[in-house]
Amino acid sequence: MPFFNHPRGLVFAHRGGSAIGPENTMAAFDAGLAAGADGLELDVRLSSDGVPVVIHDATLDRTTSGTGPVSAHTAAALARLDAACRFQGDGDFPWRGRGVGVPSLAEVLRRHRDCRVIVEMKGNEPALGSAVARVLRDADALDRVCAAGFGADAMRAFRRALPEAATSAHREEVRLALCRSWVRWPLRDLPYGGYQVPERAGRLRVVSPAFVRGAHAAGLQVHVWTVNDAGDVRRLLDWGVDALITDRPGDVRDIVSGVTPGTR
Repeated sequence: MPFFNHPRGLVFAHRGGSAIGPENTMAAFDAGLAAGADGLELDVRLSSDGVPVVIHDATLDRTTSGTGPVSAHTAAALARLDAACRFQGDGDFPWRGRGVGVPSLAEVLRRHRDCRVIVEMKGNEPALGSAVARVLRDADALDRVCAAGFGADAMRAFRRALPEAATSAHREEVRLALCRSWVRWPLRDLPYGGYQVPERAGRLRVVSPAFVRGAHAAGLQVHVWTVNDAGDVRRLLDWGVDALITDRPGDVRDIVSGVTPGTR
């Protein structure tokens, strides 16, 4: 699929670059791409009127001027909140009060038409998968967007609605792939094109040279989150991972530009 047709060593700005801008906002997406990211990673949930909006948490309190569940508010009401008021920057809250609201997925895709986007579906409602599929089709964004998410129900709904679109493995598919990598059991006939995974999940190692080799043997990519440490960047590139998802896209871009990704 076109989304996965790229050289190794891409840099995705995690939530737009959480270290350099208010996460999951237009301000962060603009800043992340300006810092050198090849693409964006963002999170979506459904508003009360069924619109995929870009926010990580199920509630508004941590990142916005609002309170309570995201799902209790319309997309228009969420757009009017201050979604940058909690971001401190150097301690001076640089984007507070500047009209940075919770954007819709459609708005982000309209604004950033020339980069890859990983859309992480938070929650597991089939309605979320179907709604994200509609937005991607309406935005003519199939070639540059990958749908991701932990939930099998939301992912199945997305794939049914838009089978031609790129997706990554959901949680259970990753678990199965990891078990197969331990016994060197090849992967075949898969409904996804890659993995967006952490290097570790608690005490469990997910990404290893063997896991990367097994994915590549099956024609799959491995994108690792959230990678901010320079040593981790270099080691993962040496293992041959295809993309890094980071809060610090400028710093990671500088390292990637000086390293030739390997296949150890």
